[in-house]
Amino acid sequence: MATAKNDVREVHVAVGVIVREGRVLIARRPDHVHQGGLLEFPGGKVESEEAVQAALIREIAEETGLEIPLGTLRPVIGVRHDYGDKHVFLDVWRTDQAQGEAHGREGQSIDWLSPESLRDEDFPAANRPIIRALKLPSLLAITGDISAGDIGIEQLRKALVRLPASDRLPLVVLRAPILGAEGYGSLAEAALELCEAAGVGLVLHGPTDVFDDNPDAAGLHLPWREAEQLEARPVPEGVWLGVSCHNAQQIDHAVAIGSDYVTLGPVKPTATHPGAPVLGWAKFRDLVSCAPIPVFGLGGLEPTDLDDVQQAGGQGMAGIRYWWPQS
Repeated sequence: MATAKNDVREVHVAVGVIVREGRVLIARRPDHVHQGGLLEFPGGKVESEEAVQAALIREIAEETGLEIPLGTLRPVIGVRHDYGDKHVFLDVWRTDQAQGEAHGREGQSIDWLSPESLRDEDFPAANRPIIRALKLPSLLAITGDISAGDIGIEQLRKALVRLPASDRLPLVVLRAPILGAEGYGSLAEAALELCEAAGVGLVLHGPTDVFDDNPDAAGLHLPWREAEQLEARPVPEGVWLGVSCHNAQQIDHAVAIGSDYVTLGPVKPTATHPGAPVLGWAKFRDLVSCAPIPVFGLGGLEPTDLDDVQQAGGQGMAGIRYWWPQS
């Protein structure tokens, strides 16, 4: 006989990330409902046989009076969460083309807030990956080959001016696997100063001790060989934790250790690994659909592929060639 927990049906919820002038529409849940008093992104239950986009347009109109043109909705992320007494699937879509003036038509308070001001503790737990997706950029810059610290800093200086403009804090992953621990530490210290001056967040790459040595960095990106050895989150909340993944099992482990995002690939063939197996778009889409945290596509991608990545539900694209100076 199935347990009571297994008998709980999953509730499909359409969620809207409605952006206007860099701010996001946020509502406060009424005190008498599930998770009452917490903030949330507007939306509601998808009815039987109803398309999620249609449900979202209906719910937003009912809750806020805003009209959402159907063709402006883009997928953001899908989040499955088990509250114990309730299983939910948050099907999250974004638009910056909402029409009208928002007001709480069901008596709820609403406000336009900057993504930077959103705090995990103010939202239901299932909403928290959405906050990550809003704060992460759509392009994750990874450094190319760095053979020596002084050369790497000069390469980084030239590359930073090539970063595309963004309405979110740009992030650079400092990858230099051929440098030893001492060389990487010196490189990271100089790179951190350079990135701070440029208004860019520096994410370190490698084992956990590289972050311990530079705790002012914006985060840590773990190669899979490092991540698979961990059982818990190795860095504090409030800084980014990413993991390089290639399959569903690795994504599940990244989630289990508290990662904020993963990179997933290779999506397409790469010049550096000709003939190597690739995911392809269909497999990438399937893996992203099951990932409860933001996913960056990686491998053989160009900025022109960004729309395809996001249409597949990905956060964006991670790469080297689009910004790093070629020797």
